[in-house]
Amino acid sequence: MTPTTTPPAQAPARTGKPDGGAAARVRRRLSGTSAGLVAIVIAVVWTVPTAGLLVSSFRPAEQIRTTGWWTFFGSPEVTLDNYRDVLFGTSSDGQLATHFVNSFVITLPATVFVLVIAALAAYALSWIDFRGRDWIFLGIFALQIVPLQMSLVPLLSFFSQGVAIGETQILPAWELSGAMAFTNVWVAHTIFGLPLGIFLLHNFISQLPHTLFEAARVDGAGHGTIFLRIVLPLITPALVSLGIFQFLWVWNDLLVALIFTGGDNATAPLTVRLAELAGTRGEAWHRLTAGAFVSMVVPLVVFLLLQRYFVRGLLAGSVKG
Repeated sequence: MTPTTTPPAQAPARTGKPDGGAAARVRRRLSGTSAGLVAIVIAVVWTVPTAGLLVSSFRPAEQIRTTGWWTFFGSPEVTLDNYRDVLFGTSSDGQLATHFVNSFVITLPATVFVLVIAALAAYALSWIDFRGRDWIFLGIFALQIVPLQMSLVPLLSFFSQGVAIGETQILPAWELSGAMAFTNVWVAHTIFGLPLGIFLLHNFISQLPHTLFEAARVDGAGHGTIFLRIVLPLITPALVSLGIFQFLWVWNDLLVALIFTGGDNATAPLTVRLAELAGTRGEAWHRLTAGAFVSMVVPLVVFLLLQRYFVRGLLAGSVKG
């Protein structure tokens, strides 16, 4: 009798789509129904305080003092007196219109200075070969961990007293007045914003293809032409993202503005004036709600208009290829 041999069992063939790895599993979980419900809950919780502030800013003073903002929907009554008083009223009411302009005067140059200087420095640290380049970038990266509060007193001393070694005055004091007093705040915000700006843009610019720069140099382009015609158009998302960060930081800043404007109402931004209102007229909620929403509306508009660049800029330089 001829023995029969049983063929070895074969593993069943896989059917269906491949698993895709951990990234695919995380993506499926984040795009599921549960993740969507959690996102909606977070959005509602995040938005409710802002919605309550907006509703309260249009309610009469007596209703704000006696009832919650949610009662507005039962018996709605709207008034613009709060905004008129806080923007164009007496000095005790706020007079925020002048401080609103001051905030723009402080924020726009401080943002532009950081974008221009950071872009130039990031390009130089990425594509210009010079001695000590890596050490300079390492020092700039390390500056990000230095607390802002540690540099306030030395910088204020530099503005008010200059730099002196013994009896020798190396740099004179900055005796600025009038509109030139904004210079102190511009310089302070620019210094504090440059480390993050250079680091962010460097990560993006350093990963641009070498072939672009080689082709430009073959055609006779110098660093100026390469930077203006090749680099700037490619780093627009990163520039916009950095611009949003810097704009929001400067617009919402209180500490730097309070120290370097010298407490002068002629140069004080919205945040300084709102802090004064909260300290001296904390019972006037109707004015505080209107003033708070006036200070919020510009950052909201800026973010909503430029949000399509925001995520692209945040991811700038995070992956290769």
